Amino acid sequence: MASPYGIGDSSFQAAGGEVGVRALVDQFYTNMDNLPDARAIRRLHAEDLGSARDKLSRFFCGWLGGPKRYQEKYGAISIPGVHRGFAIGTAEKNAWMLCMQLAVDAQPWEEEFKRYLMQQLAVPADRVRTQP
Repeated sequence: MASPYGIGDSSFQAAGGEVGVRALVDQFYTNMDNLPDARAIRRLHAEDLGSARDKLSRFFCGWLGGPKRYQEKYGAISIPGVHRGFAIGTAEKNAWMLCMQLAVDAQPWEEEFKRYLMQQLAVPADRVRTQP
């Protein structure tokens, strides 16, 4: 059976719209602040995560099929290009995925959507690696 997600704004709606996306991103950065396994990727960010939270929330809105909030404020984006200046290897990718998995697990979403989202997020997480 085909997934009901990834068509139109179905993923955005399953995430709870902009409010749900923001809750996910807030939990993600809370995890990054608190998990020992995430120390290396936390150091890649500014001390104040306000801008990072805004950008990731806006990006996820459009990436999930909702309004293109990132483009409205910041213009077009190349995910690999944005991360090109950082040393991101497998360990950093895995730390990012751990923070995201825990954030996704904390959301009141259908389990099928949670699995779908983590599968989809693995693709860009791998594409931003700049180190083997």
